[in-house]
Amino acid sequence: MKKINNTKKRELRNRKKLKTVSSRYRISIFRSLKNLSAQIIDDKNKKTLVSVSSIEKDIRSNKKKKSETSVLMGEMLAKRAVEKKITKVYFDRGAYKYHGRVKMFADSLRKNGLEF
Repeated sequence: MKKINNTKKRELRNRKKLKTVSSRYRISIFRSLKNLSAQIIDDKNKKTLVSVSSIEKDIRSNKKKKSETSVLMGEMLAKRAVEKKITKVYFDRGAYKYHGRVKMFADSLRKNGLEF
């Protein structure tokens, strides 16, 4: 039997709770040491509707701290989502704790019009 580490346990636990909100789109986030990326996913059709990444040229050109970049990315993703008429979503943080850059990103999304 394969042993599951704590990170994987946290990820599975969070996803299990989120499965109950199936009528909304999902914001999935990926955080590495240097970069952050997020996408809004339609799980029924298995398609990515909107995405944003810190590797994009217009974000990379603003040489700022990682925390400031995550706030900027939240604004951009919210604007792109509102253009596609997406307002209600649920936030899938995966195995990442709701703290630091992840929290700043989520707060920025809320300020700019997304509900979750």
